[in-house]
Amino acid sequence: MNRRTFLQLTAAAGLAAAAGSGSVQAADLPGDSAPAFWKLAATPPMGWNSYDYYGATVTEAQYLANAEYMQKHLLPCGYRYAIIDYLWFDPTQATRGVWQHGPLAMDKFGRLLPALNKFPSARGGVGFKPLAEKIHAMGLIFGFHIMRGIPRQAVAANTPIEGSTYTARDAANVHDMCSWNNDMYGVRGDTPAGQAYFDSLIRLYSSWGTQFIKVDDLSHPYHKAEIHAIRRALNKYGPGIVFSTSPGPTPVSEGADIQHNANMWRIRNDFWDSWAILNNMIDLVAAWKGFGGPGHWPDCDMICLGHIGKDAVGGLRMTHFTMDEQRTMMTLWGIAPSPLFLGMDLTKMDPWTLSLIANPEMLAINQDPLGAQGIRISQHGPLESWTKKLHNGDLAMALFNRGGQNAVPVTAAWTGVGSSDRAVVRDVWNQRTLGEFNGRITLPVASHGAHLLRISPPA
Repeated sequence: MNRRTFLQLTAAAGLAAAAGSGSVQAADLPGDSAPAFWKLAATPPMGWNSYDYYGATVTEAQYLANAEYMQKHLLPCGYRYAIIDYLWFDPTQATRGVWQHGPLAMDKFGRLLPALNKFPSARGGVGFKPLAEKIHAMGLIFGFHIMRGIPRQAVAANTPIEGSTYTARDAANVHDMCSWNNDMYGVRGDTPAGQAYFDSLIRLYSSWGTQFIKVDDLSHPYHKAEIHAIRRALNKYGPGIVFSTSPGPTPVSEGADIQHNANMWRIRNDFWDSWAILNNMIDLVAAWKGFGGPGHWPDCDMICLGHIGKDAVGGLRMTHFTMDEQRTMMTLWGIAPSPLFLGMDLTKMDPWTLSLIANPEMLAINQDPLGAQGIRISQHGPLESWTKKLHNGDLAMALFNRGGQNAVPVTAAWTGVGSSDRAVVRDVWNQRTLGEFNGRITLPVASHGAHLLRISPPA
């Protein structure tokens, strides 16, 4: 394809505002027959997760330092979730590498507790409750990661399951373990004992003030019985807890099932700062067309910009993405729309990264209360276009150049914005109005780059 190739983008007709007004309330969007938990996370959750920088090593002090940065600088933009990831219950796991598999912090009912050398506020068996209270006082949302299953340590001791007559051995599936962490056995979620264990977990998490749980090793392979058991436990004992499944790829064939059980689910395995991975993510987002919406979001994974990798993957570094690739990533996450979880060390924030993640016009598209998914409408070789309907009748459009040829002209074309094809085009990343155009605009798109546009009726 030569440099003069034009990609024609034709948006679907029918761009009237959802519910007839720009005042749609996100939490009211799910219909009466929709699952009640869809009223949680009515727009894609936004926050920070410790994994991409700290891996298994994050401490209470480090977590609070990042939460304090988020409160001061990012809460006004909508970032609210502060998530502790990975092995907070393992006092021996201080760096990524060979698993130590020492004794885990655990209560008498086989439920994991924060390791005191990492989270000293958990002394006295109070768990994450004091830390959650600090986070709530900042106006943030507290949550954490857990591994699927029941600790092998609990099964060896055959601990009782709180609130039931069952024991750990009744609930465990000793023939089912995670392939990358063998601390846990699977739970037989389709049995009364398995349900009793998940019920006991959610009762504990709720008592701590938890508002978000990310459950690892659920999605690939797809552990349907355990996903359903967790959902039942949340419905009974944690109706205010957002439920995220990890990692991916979640099978698209299970799209109807996962959207009726989780608020967000990973659509690939761990996302890192490689163009090949980002390029593939564009196709994965396209494959999930029709499954996302208010309260149930396909999840592209953490945003690995800025300073990442200290104790996770690859060692401490600035992201390997070029500036064009970073814009492509944020354009895709914005128009998908995907949950926006930052993975960098927030305390080392740089102005460029902040300008991307806090761009108010990108965030308005990602957080639009209609909750419409971005749809790929045209693809010609490495050039493609996406469109997303917005609640007030505007249209978001994304142009991608996935190839190696730089500055390829791409034409964005639209139909019927407002009462005519004439529209105002806004460059989201540069936050400037490009002018009024009659149905189309042509822009150069850099190699591995993207444009994010907002198309509006003339005043």
